[in-house]
Amino acid sequence: MSAMAEVAAGYRPGRTLPLRVEALRQWRRRRTLVMGAVLAALPFVMMIAFAVGGDRDGGRGDTRITLIDTATASGANFAATCLFVSAGFLLVVPVALFCGDTVASEASWSSLRYLLAAPVPRARLLWSKLVVALGFSLAAIVLLPAVALVAGTAAYGWGPLQLPAGGALPAGDTLPRLALAVAYVFVSQLVTAGLAFWLSTRTDAPLGAVGGAVGLTIAGNVLDAVTALGSWRDFLPAHWQFAWADALQPHLEWGGMAKGSAVSVSYALVLAALAFRGFARKDIVS
Repeated sequence: MSAMAEVAAGYRPGRTLPLRVEALRQWRRRRTLVMGAVLAALPFVMMIAFAVGGDRDGGRGDTRITLIDTATASGANFAATCLFVSAGFLLVVPVALFCGDTVASEASWSSLRYLLAAPVPRARLLWSKLVVALGFSLAAIVLLPAVALVAGTAAYGWGPLQLPAGGALPAGDTLPRLALAVAYVFVSQLVTAGLAFWLSTRTDAPLGAVGGAVGLTIAGNVLDAVTALGSWRDFLPAHWQFAWADALQPHLEWGGMAKGSAVSVSYALVLAALAFRGFARKDIVS
């Protein structure tokens, strides 16, 4: 009997585990709703903090202080400030959670082998879970500045974006620049996504995959702070994590974002390839 004859009639490997089914499964999980609520609540927490703390005097030259000092100048400034204070660590958590909880959670529930016996090809299973995880990660990264922009505009009004380096962006240029900044933040988080996804295929403990990805990301930030490494820091994804600030300059600068994107995508592709290669040879017992 030929191989084609052994395949059940109507079976199409490419149609197993559709993206909409996997997306619906992930959407219904409690951790998705909790993470969305936390990200949506952060701008309001910051607004309360600004209301309680009052205005601060700027002019000390530090970029972070300047961004915080201008946070209440307009809705756009408030959104940029929320993005700045969250991009370094807070946004790492949902990316690590959605990508690290993909395969490992199925293994911890002892349902992974049943999915593969459905039969869902291993590559198809990983592809569906990775695409959905990246989609939810993107939604999480967009959610925070979007809520901050709406809430900030309602509280502080709509107007030009006051730039950290001085001057202001016209109100008409604000949304495209903020969108570019958010897009770069997502690209810069692909390294964390790749780490979490690779670890998810190596362990049956979801918290191990998520925690490992967050821990390695923090380790990268620590290494980037070691100035003795010199030009070697250019190969660290953490070195370029705030390159999105170049989008908020009077004249748009692409150099830092281009280098950061190249580094991040390169690492992510290697990690994804390791995940697919290792999972294809892995003995599934759970």
